[in-house]
Amino acid sequence: MADEGYCTPRFPPQLEYYQIYRGNSTAGDLLSAFELLQIGPSGKSDLPPIDGPTDMERGPILPVPMGIRPVLSKYRVEILFWGLRDLKRVNLAQVDRPRVDIECAGKGVQSALIQNYKKNPNFSTLVKWFEVDLPENELLHPPLNIRVVDCRAFGRYTLVGSHAVSSLRKFIYRPPDKKSQQWNTTGEIVVNMEPEVPIKKMETMVKLEASEEEKEKKKKKKKGEEIEEEEPDESMLDWWSKYFASIETLKEQLRQQEAAAAEAEEKEEMEIAEGAKGQVKNKEKVKVPKEDKKKKQQAEQAEKKNKQKIDELKVFNKELETEFDNFEDWLHTFNLLRGKIGDDDDTVSEEERIVGRFKGSMCVYKVPLPDDITKEAGYDPNFGMFQGIPSNDPMNVLVRVYVVRATDLHPADINGKADPYVVIKLGKTDIKDKENYISKQLNPVFGKSFDIEATFPMESMLTVAVYDWDLVGTDDLIGETKIDLENRYYSKHRATCGISQTYAIHGYNMWRDPMKPTQIMSKLCKEGKIDGPHYGPGGRVKVLNRVFTGPTEIEDENGQKKQTDEHLALSVLQHWEEIPRVGCRLIPEHVETRPLLNPDKPGIEQGRIEMWVDMFPMDMPAPGPAIDISPRKPKRYELRVIIWNTDEVILEDDDYFTGEKSSDIFVRGWLKGQQEDKQDTDVHYHSLTGEGNFNWRFIFPFDYLVAEEKIVISKKESMFSWDETEYKIPARLTLQVWDADHFSADDFLGAIELDLNRFPRGAKTAKQCSIDMVAPEVDLPMVSIFKQKRVKGWWPFVARNENDELELTGKVEAELHLLTAEEAEKSPAGLGRNEPDPLEKPNRPDTSFIWFLNPLKSIKYLICNRYKWLIIKIVLALLLLAMVALFLYSMPGYMVKKLLGA
Repeated sequence: MADEGYCTPRFPPQLEYYQIYRGNSTAGDLLSAFELLQIGPSGKSDLPPIDGPTDMERGPILPVPMGIRPVLSKYRVEILFWGLRDLKRVNLAQVDRPRVDIECAGKGVQSALIQNYKKNPNFSTLVKWFEVDLPENELLHPPLNIRVVDCRAFGRYTLVGSHAVSSLRKFIYRPPDKKSQQWNTTGEIVVNMEPEVPIKKMETMVKLEASEEEKEKKKKKKKGEEIEEEEPDESMLDWWSKYFASIETLKEQLRQQEAAAAEAEEKEEMEIAEGAKGQVKNKEKVKVPKEDKKKKQQAEQAEKKNKQKIDELKVFNKELETEFDNFEDWLHTFNLLRGKIGDDDDTVSEEERIVGRFKGSMCVYKVPLPDDITKEAGYDPNFGMFQGIPSNDPMNVLVRVYVVRATDLHPADINGKADPYVVIKLGKTDIKDKENYISKQLNPVFGKSFDIEATFPMESMLTVAVYDWDLVGTDDLIGETKIDLENRYYSKHRATCGISQTYAIHGYNMWRDPMKPTQIMSKLCKEGKIDGPHYGPGGRVKVLNRVFTGPTEIEDENGQKKQTDEHLALSVLQHWEEIPRVGCRLIPEHVETRPLLNPDKPGIEQGRIEMWVDMFPMDMPAPGPAIDISPRKPKRYELRVIIWNTDEVILEDDDYFTGEKSSDIFVRGWLKGQQEDKQDTDVHYHSLTGEGNFNWRFIFPFDYLVAEEKIVISKKESMFSWDETEYKIPARLTLQVWDADHFSADDFLGAIELDLNRFPRGAKTAKQCSIDMVAPEVDLPMVSIFKQKRVKGWWPFVARNENDELELTGKVEAELHLLTAEEAEKSPAGLGRNEPDPLEKPNRPDTSFIWFLNPLKSIKYLICNRYKWLIIKIVLALLLLAMVALFLYSMPGYMVKKLLGA
């Protein structure tokens, strides 16, 4: 303030970066600090004098005072020059001899010149460095500028693009503490890998012929209720079994996350409630969820037991890049931007301004470094801190792209569907899978693999696109995804080929990397310059100071046991991130889900594609053939349903003559999605008790995908459709009971829908059959027709009443028999009661006739059955009346005779 003497401020102003704007867009940063002085009554002359040189035009120039000026230290900036990618033309001329200039705080370094960008866009000299004074406070570090220039003829330089690294924080190297270094060499840490689980798994994988004990176990199981817990048949398992089991696991994880979030919310609510109300009520509240939890946990454990029989892979519901930090563990990608032409360019997105990419990295550290770091084994001074990086010479690689399926594609046709097919581009290779387009599908299953030979670094950007097939005109791009294969290939996470859960030498889970786990591990140990691996007796392996245990035997196709260290090595690879100093998470066998984008609709997802990429260097042993992931062909089945009898069907009709209740019962059945092929039994006329006898056979042929538990139906959507559309529908059988009417529409009485994969076991008798069998909250033993093949029993028919509640409207005795197409061909059966294998005619009671054909019979039936007791009562009453009448008639005469004594 004006009345205070000028001295150093009590709170020295802090240096800070302030953003500079042009209009609404940022245009840079200003590092500054401000001091505000009040001007006294006598004007500016009161202000303290400024000592220092003055410039008449610009005013005084002063050094920044000590309290504000940052403390500087000497830093070394090491730059890794790897290469340049996707450089666009400058002034219509192609970039031919680019060079990268790096500048930070007035100092800098230039890369080697790339002599022929088209032939090899990588730099010949990999690491260069310069020293610079930087503030010790990392927040005040100036940005580092990357400029790419093209060296033209006559010594001219043209700017291609530039990139400003605003924060050096992630590139700063801090020497490790001595404490953590000692930790590397301390006593052994044993990591127990629970060898039993993989061994069990191996058994289920390998044993094709069950031993006597196992056969006995299975027999015992069949006597009990637990038939569903059978081992999956090795020959039936394929890659898709693994995929669907993994998807179930992914769904389960998502469910658990949601449940955990919901539980946390509940807890909060309960705490709030506890604050408001007494604690007694809450104690009761708490008890209930605990019991529920126990039940849930038991159910989950039972499920896990079932699940462990199939090996799984990891399904990422996102791109691998987001999971593994863009694979920038040592090689970073910097987008090069070109300046704007004028203010109109503010609307242009950054994506469109990118003119190329610089690949490299940097390491910033204070000098001098402690001696022990530079003395590290095999320290090469030419590479500085970038020790052990691979050579960047051109590399021939076999790229194997697996495309599993696409989901939620953006419709491309007027009918709201699309006819998608896959297009793969890498370098000069362009594979169009046009002839295998999938008609009218927004969730197509491609199940394809493509092999491409590529040369890194020239061909390293893989594009996987989904196009829409059109009969007329050009095909439209639905969406595409781009994958930088080079970063994946050189990443320490080892993204070349995922590591399986178990090591198997045959079967559906066969090891697909040309390098075995032991070879991969010894290579990792060699590259990381660490001690190991040392294999010991009793299934132990030691790497650095970690000891891993695991199984040591493997069975081949003939069931012969061999000694092997592969399981041990694999257990180490799966826990590689626990190894100090060099450890990092290795990529598991996986499927990644990538969003599809369309350049015409930036930022809007056009669907997602599930896929993965394997890469194998051509100078190594060749990998085996690609895994067959072609979509499973649906299997042809025939479902035979025999309707034997019905009981307690509600009576709907009133008789014209007698007003009596009856029903003309028939049963209708169909498989979901095939309503047009519905089948009816004959009619059981005039049932007075709700009982109906049919002995009638329905036959439903269908195509079924076992893994997805879906029926596959192919049909043309309309008469103008070019080809058939494939639909996948749950396997459900619907049975309905109807009352037939001659002159009006038939009356619907009730129905039951059976999910053929899990439906309640039928009751043995009509009495035991109740509405509880279809109640959702009741836990009943379930059966699957695909495992059981033949099921017979009673099931309830239900319908909703006026109050929208389910009520029992009848019972049906049915037999379900499932045959494969081959079995059905060997033992054919006729529809209804026809040949071959005809069913007997039902023994229906005499009331099942029509009034007019046999009136005497019906009168006899009515009199005998319905009015029998009424007639007996009337006869008795008449007899009684006759007796009373006779008594009254003869009484006077008798009395007179008595009185007169005649």
